[in-house]
Amino acid sequence: MTDIYVACEVSGNIATVTLTNPPLNVFKVEMTGQLDAILESLRDNDSVRGVVLKGAGKAFCAGSDIAEFKDYYQPGRVVDLKLRRQNAVFQKLDSFPKPVVAAIHGLAFGGGLEIAMCCDLIVAEEDSRFALPEMRLGVFPSSGGPFRTVRRIGEGRTKQLIFLTDPVSAPTALQWGLIDRIARNGEVFEVATKLAAEMAKRPPTAFSLCKALIDDATHLSLPELISRSLEASDKAFSSAECREGVRAFFAKEEPQFGRTLSPSEE
Repeated sequence: MTDIYVACEVSGNIATVTLTNPPLNVFKVEMTGQLDAILESLRDNDSVRGVVLKGAGKAFCAGSDIAEFKDYYQPGRVVDLKLRRQNAVFQKLDSFPKPVVAAIHGLAFGGGLEIAMCCDLIVAEEDSRFALPEMRLGVFPSSGGPFRTVRRIGEGRTKQLIFLTDPVSAPTALQWGLIDRIARNGEVFEVATKLAAEMAKRPPTAFSLCKALIDDATHLSLPELISRSLEASDKAFSSAECREGVRAFFAKEEPQFGRTLSPSEE
């Protein structure tokens, strides 16, 4: 029987994805495939409008399982056995077309912080801590840490995290822009779920198109971004979601994106 390291539960239109390798949810190779399968199923499930990513046990995720490192000493092995697929799955989470909120408690170290930074928003408990300590092991964060951290907090603070390896507190992480909200201890899942539910009210087509533009903003030229924005805007304005938004505006109602319009409303 295969051990379950990533679980998923759907309540209403919000899916909760839980890393389940307690107490610290160290990230094992098997977790990559399980997370990939869950993301694929949630992407194709139209009833799911938002996702919360959390950890079981004492921490969100304390990084990679160091016991596996002995399998990676020969050239090429870490890429073939771990990093190529892990980077692909983390990128799949980063570009996921639906809202994703990370709910952090305890530690988000190494790969745990890398996977959190793939989410749209990060909510953390007051006592949580964040670190990229891989250089203490003679390596560096290899699943997006150097570049995703720069995009969030800039080059100087990224170098502090990676080169000094020291953990930072939730208040410092908030000040730096590494996380987006702080929740009281014990309330992070509730806060993260409310944020996911709020974003789930947004029109799915416009949300996914805009999210892709935000993701592209740091590496495409301005002419390319304008071109993509115009193409995406045409899709949004010609969608049924736009017609529903306009209908609800004039009716002074909350828009119900996803509802079928009657012929008189078309």
